[in-house]
Amino acid sequence: MDWILSISSTILIFIAAIFILVTIHELGHFIAAKVFGMRVDKFSIGFPPKIFGFKKGDTEYVLGATPLGGYVSIAGMLDESMETDFVDQEVQPDEFRAKPVWQRMIVITAGVIFNVILAVIIYTGIALHYGETVIPIDSMKGAYVSEQSVAHQIGMQTGDRLIGVNGEEVEHFRQLLNPSELTGRELTFLVERNGERLTLPTPPNFLDLVSKEGFISQEHYLPSSFSAVQEGSPADEAGLQGGDKIVAVDGEPVNYWVQLVDKIQATDSSLTLDVDRNGEQFSVTLSPDSETGQIGIASPDFEESFRVEQVTYNLAGAVNIGFERSNDALFGIVQGIGKMFSGDISVRENLGGPVAIANVTREATDRGGWLGFWNITAFLSITLAIMNMLPIPALDGGHFMFLVYEGITRREPSPKVRMGLQQLGFILLIGLFILVTFNDILRTFGG
Repeated sequence: MDWILSISSTILIFIAAIFILVTIHELGHFIAAKVFGMRVDKFSIGFPPKIFGFKKGDTEYVLGATPLGGYVSIAGMLDESMETDFVDQEVQPDEFRAKPVWQRMIVITAGVIFNVILAVIIYTGIALHYGETVIPIDSMKGAYVSEQSVAHQIGMQTGDRLIGVNGEEVEHFRQLLNPSELTGRELTFLVERNGERLTLPTPPNFLDLVSKEGFISQEHYLPSSFSAVQEGSPADEAGLQGGDKIVAVDGEPVNYWVQLVDKIQATDSSLTLDVDRNGEQFSVTLSPDSETGQIGIASPDFEESFRVEQVTYNLAGAVNIGFERSNDALFGIVQGIGKMFSGDISVRENLGGPVAIANVTREATDRGGWLGFWNITAFLSITLAIMNMLPIPALDGGHFMFLVYEGITRREPSPKVRMGLQQLGFILLIGLFILVTFNDILRTFGG
């Protein structure tokens, strides 16, 4: 029953997000076409079969049962419908083909523009309503760096303190993981080690490494204390209490929470823990639970370990955050696509289809509620905008390239050529859809 509810909630959340994104995208095309006096024959959210529809004026409004996209059918435009009956007929003044190239370009790009605007509005609303919880970088001391970590590969050591990216210091920890910085080709980190500042370069495949293994997170700065002890757990039976700090495991010093967890998980036998409780030290011996491999302690509170600040924004500040986060998402996605084409990062590991998108949307909503849902919806809106502008026939980017050709040569590509290229584009998109969906399934089931 649980798995049925999980799948159902995933599908419903996915449909809700896609419905919002597609509606806004197609609304962009629709409004732009109307502004320039073009006749819109159909406005469809979803693909056939039709659930219901109605006609108002010249336009039929349709809700389709397949929630994977939508379309606006504009008179006189060779689009997804592949209808060419109008080609040999006299051009009508309210048709797409009757309008200047610059107007047609605006209509074609309006969907993408509306998706970007949607992302800015969502991020602005989030900043205005929720504000932001930040950790000032000066409240975070050294981090734990294991020898197997990506951080160690770029030259970091335990005790180093990350303070900047690409030569610029940051104020808050989240700025260290800014997407527009992490995807840069020449990325460097600024660290402080024993009072000295060092610049550490990263390899070209840094993003690929981070996507697989992670990087320095806030948890790596947490001390080796714990906030609570689970009742009846090995830690509870050994007499440990919330607020205790583990200073050594089997005689080896520990200073960080992640370091403590690593040592506990690395053994299946008994452990001797040296404990500090309010300045008094003592030792206990215990064995991790045979099923979970854990001893029953909870990580220390962020609020007690760091200086956590809640930042609020007025409308102007929230709008600025909206543009900043949209720009970060836009830059990060574009750079990520570029790295996939160049081979710097794995296509299989980083390209997701509908299953992956649905899972990510549900996970974001599970973790963050409405905040998580709107965050991931804004990010997907930017993603949809970028993917639609790829120069592939049958996508907005393909239509735009035809118009660029027409603007330069002063003549339209022949309908036969356009039809052939769009059919090729559809085949390519269908093949890509099948490929990424299959890849999603393999990743979901550990293939």
